[in-house]
Amino acid sequence: MTTPATILAIDDEIQMLKLLQLTLEPAGFRLRTATNGRDGIAMTGTERPDLILLDLGLPDMPGQAVLDVIRTRSYVPVIILSVHSAEGDIVGCLDHGADDYLVKPFRTRELLARIRTAIRRSTAPGGKEIVRIRDLVVNFTSREVSKGGVPVHLTPREYSLLTVLLKNAGRVLTHRYLLEHVWGRDFLEETQYTRVYVGQLRKKIEDDPASPQLILTESGIVIV
Repeated sequence: MTTPATILAIDDEIQMLKLLQLTLEPAGFRLRTATNGRDGIAMTGTERPDLILLDLGLPDMPGQAVLDVIRTRSYVPVIILSVHSAEGDIVGCLDHGADDYLVKPFRTRELLARIRTAIRRSTAPGGKEIVRIRDLVVNFTSREVSKGGVPVHLTPREYSLLTVLLKNAGRVLTHRYLLEHVWGRDFLEETQYTRVYVGQLRKKIEDDPASPQLILTESGIVIV
């Protein structure tokens, strides 16, 4: 029997937490809740959630500060749920490592779709807990990466890109495919993103980034 994915909701609005319970539990998710940032940060470690839903307007600290702390400890997918719809708020959270952003009020079916997509992106390829390629080791349970036994620090976006590449090992991928599965459909024309992030990944995981062996590229495609 498959263990249900655990969702941690960090939100001080009781009505919102009730809505999430009524939405997530019938859909097969296990919901855990925190009503302030400090408890949410602590539960990120104790509950080891598969995904976090994070409100920006918390009573004890800004939601973006909570996101910053979480990102020093974990690559767990984070979806922001907020009443703030300004472009600056959205871009700021995505730049700080959020995986997605939904403006309240939102459609529950859309929330479920985005949760499934975010969890699918972060899931280990082939159901394996650990993937080894030469001296590169990726632990999908702890979301830790090492090379030659030395820890490799990846940003959340670099980790998401590496995960998608590993899931598609041996396949030829277009830039549009990577943009859709790492950044989302709103970024399909931003082909410079893949060039920049593939370059950053190579510097961290290749023996010689100038002569890569793990991630190969041709015009318009990426070969893993």
